Amino acid sequence: MKHRYLPMTAQDEKEMLQAIGVDSIADLFSDIPEKVRFKGEYNIKPAKTETALMKELSALAAKNANSNDYVSFLGAGVYDHYKPVIVDHVISRSEFYTAYTPYQPEISQGELQAIFEFQTMISELTGMDLANSSMYDGSTALAEAGMLAAGHTRRKKILVSAAVHPETRDVVKSYALGQSIEVVEVPLRDGHTDLQALEEMIDADTATVMVQYPNFFGQVEDLGALEAIIHGAGALFSVSANPLSLGALTPPGKFGADITVGDAQPFGIAEAFGGPHCGYFAVTKKLMRKVPGRLVGETVDEDGRRGFVLTLQAREQHIRRDKATSNICSNQALNALAASVAMTAFGKVGIRDIAVQNITKTHYMKQQLEAAGFDITYKGAHFNELVVNLGISVKKVNADLLDQGILGGYELGRTYSELEGHVLIAVTELRSKEEIDAFVQQLSASVQEVGATHA
Repeated sequence: MKHRYLPMTAQDEKEMLQAIGVDSIADLFSDIPEKVRFKGEYNIKPAKTETALMKELSALAAKNANSNDYVSFLGAGVYDHYKPVIVDHVISRSEFYTAYTPYQPEISQGELQAIFEFQTMISELTGMDLANSSMYDGSTALAEAGMLAAGHTRRKKILVSAAVHPETRDVVKSYALGQSIEVVEVPLRDGHTDLQALEEMIDADTATVMVQYPNFFGQVEDLGALEAIIHGAGALFSVSANPLSLGALTPPGKFGADITVGDAQPFGIAEAFGGPHCGYFAVTKKLMRKVPGRLVGETVDEDGRRGFVLTLQAREQHIRRDKATSNICSNQALNALAASVAMTAFGKVGIRDIAVQNITKTHYMKQQLEAAGFDITYKGAHFNELVVNLGISVKKVNADLLDQGILGGYELGRTYSELEGHVLIAVTELRSKEEIDAFVQQLSASVQEVGATHA
């Protein structure tokens, strides 16, 4: 065979052409006028042997800075967390990584049970009545929450806190554009959603208010105060929550959230340079028939044995435009399985312990930075991340840190003009005391170096 990974032989090709009544592959394109056909050579490299290609691709991949070779203090939505080795062992089993969609429950019980376990654990973590089988990622999950809220309330405006991840806000706006839904951002006050501004902005046309918990800056929002304002106006309360933080923080369901979404990446899912990851979507019972994606339910067969099936809604209702409640009719089953395996391995006590470590180590980072003379921009309770004012170019400081084997924080000036010179630093349970101390020391040196060079 000419191409070893294409199973078709020359004889296969000949037989197929005979079957459809043509003499050659070129005959298949006879209806395309000659004048519009491409006659040149494609601007691509000549084919290489497998070994040569692997060397080239490996060399390209080696140019990436990753958290295996560098000490990472970069978060902003994707985090360097502990992943139990059992996760890759389970998801590498062929019955899981080759599975597509469990339409036939009689041959998909393993996949369906795995999804059911994911739904159950997400519901318990978030304090919500039920969760779906997963979404593509946390950003699309929040956008879907907005569309659900608009459809349920028949209102055409969404308020989204400026403390929600900037890229997620962009996804929400993209979704809303096609539905002619207005998206308005609620401003910040001291790194939190401005409650006074929210009270002034919310009205009878507001379908939902979206906040992040903890928010993009790592600050813990006051969900109790937010709930009173939002439900007082008859809108739905939508929360995008870091699921790991819920091991220590009071879950949104306890504050009366109607919809809780987020990304399960902190649970056993690799950073993977930004994806794919796994969104989750949890709601109260009153909204369960409007949940996007799919739901797995538990039942019994005719012999009384426990079994699992897709329930409450069919994929076809989303395919048919006039019946659709969402444009997502699939899910991230493999990554949801990874999250389920990780959550099971950690257990309730383990998830809480890891969440507390994130809080404790971030607090230690804050103490060390302040002792080194750095200004911590926002005060109050925070999780995983904190904002530091460097006063100079974050990009240049990060470049200097990279030379020292450190992945610096997120440059906030890229998305918040008022935070030029500020950096968002993430500290997870994987960062040791020695790594934190070394980072603070190197950050001080890098800031001095960059400041002196560009004085």
